[in-house]
Order: sequence, then structure tokens, then C-alpha cells
Amino acid sequence: MHRIVTYFSLTCLINGQTCLINRQYADPGILQLPDFNGNRYWQSYCKVKRDMSVLILKNIAAEGPGTIEDFLAKSGIGYSVVDLTSSVFPSAAPYDTLVMMGGPMSVNESDIYPYIDTEAELARAFMKQGKKVLGVCLGAQIMAKALGARVYPGPEKEIGWYDIGLTPEGSEDPLMEKLASGPRSGSAGGTCKVFHWHGETFDIPEGAVRLAQSVLYPNQAFRYGKNAYAFQFHIEVRRQMIYDWLKNEPVDMAEIERETESFYGNYAERAINFYEAFFRTEQA
Repeated sequence: MHRIVTYFSLTCLINGQTCLINRQYADPGILQLPDFNGNRYWQSYCKVKRDMSVLILKNIAAEGPGTIEDFLAKSGIGYSVVDLTSSVFPSAAPYDTLVMMGGPMSVNESDIYPYIDTEAELARAFMKQGKKVLGVCLGAQIMAKALGARVYPGPEKEIGWYDIGLTPEGSEDPLMEKLASGPRSGSAGGTCKVFHWHGETFDIPEGAVRLAQSVLYPNQAFRYGKNAYAFQFHIEVRRQMIYDWLKNEPVDMAEIERETESFYGNYAERAINFYEAFFRTEQA
């Protein structure tokens, strides 16, 4: 059985019982629940289900959508979350937006994690159709692989709060401007602080536009077409996620905590600015 969670809010009456469908409820197509054709509230639920557009793929249980989920739920935008470690792929037909999260594995380990190749095929299909795609960390590397680019180990792990510099093309991108809180001075076209946790990198795919770089990693972000964005850094982190992820890593946790308390509030606001532009804007 698919382990898919569908999110929205709705109160309905089913078989004489009032049910609060709040944030999550079983997909009737998956669990084969009765159709309840005569129930207008159930029909409203089915309409919400049809209107749902965002498919979020988790590559490991611990790396969820974080503030992406917070934004979608608060904005009333329907979405489904699929944990690929314990699920089979759902049909992507109802969705016009694909979000792929991170994970500690490599895209080159599809022999161990066979769903990575399927995920790459889905990302390629979405991008070629001009649908919206957002890839975070491993998700960004999957996008690069799907478009024929290399993914390989970087010079060293990049963990913690580091600046990225926008390229000239990144400074001209309206969504990157939202993330960076507007253009700033600097030869790369502006800088902004983001949170990193990765050890691999990618080449910029043919036909894509490089948007950002860091000291260690020249390829931090790219856009493919007008609707697909790949971020090597973690835009989605909640504050507690950072502490949970790094508590067993060989890092200076005191420094991580100091920097997180200093940078996180502004970072979360800039992430919301990006989400507003990415999820609410009609596809170009």
C-alpha cells in the first residue's frame, strides 16, 4: 500500500459521523473508501483532491519538507507527501508541481536506492513539460542527473551557515532576488546567508542557468527553463531540524547554535518570499 499523506482542512459528515479532515486524510483512491456520491461534503473533499497540485518526495524519513510544508498548509495549497523509503511511486498525473527533498545517499547509488532513477525520470518529465520543479540538496542533484549532468563528490563537506553569491543571471532572476532579499553589492551580483549540509555537487546541465555559487562550491543553484529550480543548500529547514540533523555530526554545535539563532529568522523570511513567488505564481 502507498504511504501517502494528503493535506488540507475539511469537516464532513460520512455515514452519520462528523469527521474533521485537518492536515491529513486517507486518499480514497488508495484505500478504496466508499464513493459517497450523494454526500455533498464528500464531493467537496473530492474536488479538493482533484485541485491538489504539489507532490513532495522524501528520500529519507528524517529530511522532510519543513518550512515548505508550513507554507503550503498555511496558504491552503493542497499537497501530498510521499516517503520513498517505504512507498511505491504514486501516479503523478494530478500534480503540476514536484518538490524533491534531500538525503544522505548519492544519486550515483541507484543500485542501493532504485527509486532514485524513477525519481529522476519523473523530474525529467516534469521539466520537459514545463511544470514547476523544486529540488533541494539531493533533490537538486537528481534534477542535474535527470538533465544529463555529472554529480560527484565536492572538495569537502559544506555544513553550516555560509554565504552564497548570486551570479549575474541569478541577480536578474526575480525568484532568486526574493530569496536574497534584493540585489546587494559584490562581484557575484549579491550575497546571502543560507544553510548547507552536503558533500557532493553537480555540473550545470546543458540548457540550464547557473544562479549562485559559494567559496567551496561554484554550482549552488540553477534554473532550467522558467519553472524548475535546483538548490544545493537547504531552503526548507526549520530551526529544530538543524539541531536534530547535526547533533551527531563532527561540527562545533555551540557555533552552529550561535549562528542559527543569529541567522535563522531572516533566512526563514527569505524562504517564505521565495515560496510565495514559486508556488503562487502561474507557470510561465
